[in-house]
Amino acid sequence: MWRLSAALCLIAAHVSAQDMRPQEERRLADFHATAGAAILQAMAGGRRGDVDLLQEVLAGAPLDPLQTTLPGTWNCRVLKLGGAVPLVAYANFKCEIAPDGDGFTLQKQSGSQLTKGRIALRDGQMIYLGVGYVAETEPPAYAALTPAVTGNGAFQPEVGLVEQPDPDRVRILFPAPILESDFDILYLTR
Repeated sequence: MWRLSAALCLIAAHVSAQDMRPQEERRLADFHATAGAAILQAMAGGRRGDVDLLQEVLAGAPLDPLQTTLPGTWNCRVLKLGGAVPLVAYANFKCEIAPDGDGFTLQKQSGSQLTKGRIALRDGQMIYLGVGYVAETEPPAYAALTPAVTGNGAFQPEVGLVEQPDPDRVRILFPAPILESDFDILYLTR
């Protein structure tokens, strides 16, 4: 039942996906170069346990978007690659993915750095458009951001490629995040 619901939501989301700002379009266009450089830095300079986790996170080809089972409560952790520190892996927090009629909403519900936004099908891929923000801040919705908004430390626009390699794992890959690192991964498990 969840797969049918997910498929219907993603088909509808393809038709009505929200507009992506030019900044996020560029970040996605440079995805492979950004990911490659950050992964090389993480593999070369990360601590062994964190590198092992990164290998686990990146393992497995993604399911077709229409075969995914996204809705539900997830454990989620952030990995930050490249930049000032080669690789940092944070502990698990809680995330929730829910159908919203024409796609899915995602909200990271615990921790000091949160995110909320939408997952929609775009050009055959699941794309996350959202806003990262500091806890106890009420961020604007991504759709309300003008092209001039770059973030202010309390919130920043986010874009990510969403992949589900199996029913109990999802990874959201964030190229060129605004703060702290060169590439972020939100890794969800249940």
